[in-house]
Amino acid sequence: MLRPRIVVCLDVRDGRVVKGTRFVNLRDVGDPVELAGRYEADGADEVVFLDITASHEGRATLLDTVRRTAEALFIPLTVGGGVGTVDDVGALLRAGADKVSVNSALAREPELAAEAAARYGSQCLVASVDAAREGDGWRVYTHGGRLPRDLDAVEWAAECARRGAGEILLTSIDRDGSRIGYDLELTRQVASRVSVPVVASGGGGSAEDVLEVLTSGGASAALLAGILHDGVTTVTNIKSALTARGMSMRASNGVERSSQR
Repeated sequence: MLRPRIVVCLDVRDGRVVKGTRFVNLRDVGDPVELAGRYEADGADEVVFLDITASHEGRATLLDTVRRTAEALFIPLTVGGGVGTVDDVGALLRAGADKVSVNSALAREPELAAEAAARYGSQCLVASVDAAREGDGWRVYTHGGRLPRDLDAVEWAAECARRGAGEILLTSIDRDGSRIGYDLELTRQVASRVSVPVVASGGGGSAEDVLEVLTSGGASAALLAGILHDGVTTVTNIKSALTARGMSMRASNGVERSSQR
């Protein structure tokens, strides 16, 4: 059985890591290469690098920054932002990404998922789904949360997985930066509809939040950003807290650890 993952997110704008609330009020928190290395040393299982303004600005991801970040890491690196074609996926893989996250382009051209999966394999294609509550469901947003789409988030995540995405990166826009906990209902509904891993994002504020989304929420991984960037806690502390609650985690040196010893 695969152990749950702690994933650290680096939202990048103009080559710098930023963080905000509900995708706005962004503030600078550091250099992506430096932060990626720091979080790997602290025990992160994966790093997600998202060029958050690339799609909105109609440009490709900053490949040089991706290369430098990839060179600093031994753990898997997922990169997203500005991916519009299958060739863009290949360029990011060649730049050092292990997986490529696609959001806006999939909503525009759903067939891109099958094409990318056929060329590079489903294991390296991540469907990024940004969702905001609307009535009894959740609406999909693209272009960094700026553009609402006529898509139900749960149905869209299931469609992306059916078309070839090997993982779903599911972000609650409502919870982003709030530190009040993940949207368990949204995560649970998506996880119940897909057979691929779901990475829960948006709202993580404590080890308890992480534990809850990995158990009650059905997520395979929990993504964290703000509480780590601001020094509220560390990946090591979160993993230690989860281990103390009986959850088997991957240790920072790659050796699994568990309270059952």
